[in-house]
Amino acid sequence: MTKAQAFHGIDIGGSKIELVGFEDEHGRLVERHRRRVATPRCDFDEFIAAVAGLVEEADAAMGQRAVVGIGLPGIADPHSGRQLSSNVPALNGRLVREAIGERLRRPVFIGNDCQCFALSEAQGGAAAGLPSMFGAILGTGAGGGFCVDGALVAGYNGSAGEWGHWSLPATLASKYSLPLLPCPCGRTGCLERYVSGSGMSFLHRHLCGGEREAIEIAARAAAGNAPALRTLEIHLDLLAHAMAALIIAYDPHAIVLGGGLSSLPHLYQQLPAAISRHLFHGLRLVPVLAPYFGAAGGARGAALFARLRYL
Repeated sequence: MTKAQAFHGIDIGGSKIELVGFEDEHGRLVERHRRRVATPRCDFDEFIAAVAGLVEEADAAMGQRAVVGIGLPGIADPHSGRQLSSNVPALNGRLVREAIGERLRRPVFIGNDCQCFALSEAQGGAAAGLPSMFGAILGTGAGGGFCVDGALVAGYNGSAGEWGHWSLPATLASKYSLPLLPCPCGRTGCLERYVSGSGMSFLHRHLCGGEREAIEIAARAAAGNAPALRTLEIHLDLLAHAMAALIIAYDPHAIVLGGGLSSLPHLYQQLPAAISRHLFHGLRLVPVLAPYFGAAGGARGAALFARLRYL
């Protein structure tokens, strides 16, 4: 019996690379293998070797050479194909698809990691069946993707959904006495620097000097720690402003949160009301949903991205 076509979906973030191997069984992706390693952020050769190692290991585990789909942070220049990535500096200016394809000697399809997450949640995920959705990633960085009728809308430059590089509003910077931080994208004051997981850590450090990870800050807030509670209050207001702007700009039928912060219960409990305070009169609040596929969403989306282009 011939094996079903295999697809490896690879989700690349600022801290980890995750590969999930799937087989396409009658149009449905079925997971067969999973593995993750730390992302080599500053050495391109190490990065390529890490990706190749994961693929070769997955091929052996699944007994066949699979087509590879990769979700990368940042965008590729539409003319040169060279990558711009603020979260993985080693990729900047590199022909990533060509380098990986040459190493693996097979079809390789690369999309934006946040857009791949959105695609996964639009096709069989939390937003399945909705006319439109926005997938908002809150991880090492902040980004997203927009889907209409289950299809990804990438835009002219392929940058649709990059809300993390909108500017911090002057009103909120003043309200909370926040400095304008440089962003690896080359601009200053990008929202990503304040609302991502590392952004939450910065807010806590700015308020009280304590060095804490986002998940720890949330746990301390749940236990009643005053500086942690204040950190979450400011973070929530900044994030709510950004989500309100998304609703105004894209008017999606739902927002699905992704990334490490999407596991924090207070976001689903408190974010909708906070968003409402930033919407102008007459606009309805859209549902804010947890990701159906959790941590696997980005890798599944990368596999879907590859399947759409390969078959």
